[in-house]
Amino acid sequence: MKVEQISIFLENKSGRIAEVTRILAEAGVNIRALSIADTSDFGILRLIVDDNQKAEVVLKKQNVTVGKTFVVAVEVEDKPGGLHRIMGILFKADLNVEYMYSFVKPNTTDAVMIFRFEQLDKAVKVLKENSVNVIDGDQVYKL
Repeated sequence: MKVEQISIFLENKSGRIAEVTRILAEAGVNIRALSIADTSDFGILRLIVDDNQKAEVVLKKQNVTVGKTFVVAVEVEDKPGGLHRIMGILFKADLNVEYMYSFVKPNTTDAVMIFRFEQLDKAVKVLKENSVNVIDGDQVYKL
């Protein structure tokens, strides 16, 4: 139930994100979701793509620093209180969210939240026990 995420470390300067998106586009890799966090000197571009292995290979060939982490994708009702329900479950289970980002699931009334947890396996177990739909990585890559 884990989703592989690619993390790219970039200098915080003009054109760096465009360079990454060009490399992926030329390789035919589709970006499914992304998030960027930055400081004055560097940024971390987090991506979920449809072909992790290909993305890693083409990026490394262009001397882009790439790391991999696992995250959890959760289906959330796209209405007021949808995210609050999930956050309440996590709070009651004493699970810390390191970061999260979202995207809208096509042709449905749900959104998809991507979570990074300190205790990934515990989070998946707690979410499932509370009838939260945890989406398998293979499904996320195809959305």
